[in-house]
Parts: sequence; structure tokens; C-alpha cells
Amino acid sequence: MRKSLLFCSILISAGIVFACNSGNTGKTASATIISQDSLVKRGDYLVSIIGCDDCHSPKRMGPMGPEVIPELRLSGFQATGSLPSTEGSAVKKGWILMGPGLTATVGPWGTTYASNITSDSTGIGGWKEEQFIKAIREGKSKGLDGTRPLLPPMPWQNFAKLSDHDIKAIFAFLKSTKSVKNVVPQSVFNRP
Repeated sequence: MRKSLLFCSILISAGIVFACNSGNTGKTASATIISQDSLVKRGDYLVSIIGCDDCHSPKRMGPMGPEVIPELRLSGFQATGSLPSTEGSAVKKGWILMGPGLTATVGPWGTTYASNITSDSTGIGGWKEEQFIKAIREGKSKGLDGTRPLLPPMPWQNFAKLSDHDIKAIFAFLKSTKSVKNVVPQSVFNRP
């Protein structure tokens, strides 16, 4: 009798363990899988709140000040654009100057032209996720070893603190953007 009771207890315990594990397997897997659509939506949200448009989207002057030109969103400094001449003494005194479309910056480091970060091949269309992560985490131009550092005003040191999930979400969103063909001029880096 005692052996039968022990045997039944073991069978019931095994059944409970099996039932619990088989029921949780589906729930755990579905809870950790994030749809591409959700990832893109998260990336869109992050790009909007952390200010990517501030430098990477050309602006025009509107009734409330600078406003993003929607068809050029995130396409960087325009290849057909030019900067007005700058007074060198202002930069030597520590001033940092922004170009009219707010996509170019002149400072003691040189002249920075905001990159095209749309899905076009002239933007990040050909990038791999690993390159994007390296650019954000390590401040490497084009996310490649042996390249120049990302220049101001790109706050990559702050963005490097984003979670892996958030960086991947931003990349997913940028890869989903409207493609804008625009070859941005090379930034001019004044080495000390």
C-alpha cells in the first residue's frame, strides 16, 4: 500500500511538472519574441524623442521657427547645399556655428555635415546592424574600425548608454524609412 501511494505521488508530481513546463514553453517563447513592427515602432519613438531630426533632417523656416522638410527627413546635409562663409574669429573665441538648415556645424574640431541616415544606399541602407551598434557604442564613423571618430555635435557618448534593444530598434526604424538619395560631403576634421 505504501509503495502504491509513493508510486502515485511520483506520477502525479511528474504530471504536474510536465503540465507546467509544457504550458509555459509557449508563453515564455511568445513573450520574448518581439515583432519587427513593434521594433520599428519603438525605433520611431526613440528617434523622435532623442532628437535625431535636430541635426539629421534639413529644415526650413516656418511661422514657429525651423521645421523639418518632410520629404528630406533624416537625409542629412544636402549634397547640393553650401555653407555661408564663417567668421573664423568667432570659432577661435569658442563659438560653435550651425548652418542655415541646421545640418552642418562648425567648431574647433572642424566642420561637421550631418549624415544621411535614411534607408538609401547613400545613407545606412547598406549597413549591417553590427556597424550601427559599433558607431553608437564606440563613436566610429560608418561603424568601421580604422575610421575617424564621430564628430560633434553627434552625442554618441550619451547614445552609447542605450540598451542593445533600443539601439536595434533605432536601426530597424532607420532601415524602414523612406529612401532619400543624398551623398553628404565629408566632414572636415581639424586634428589638434
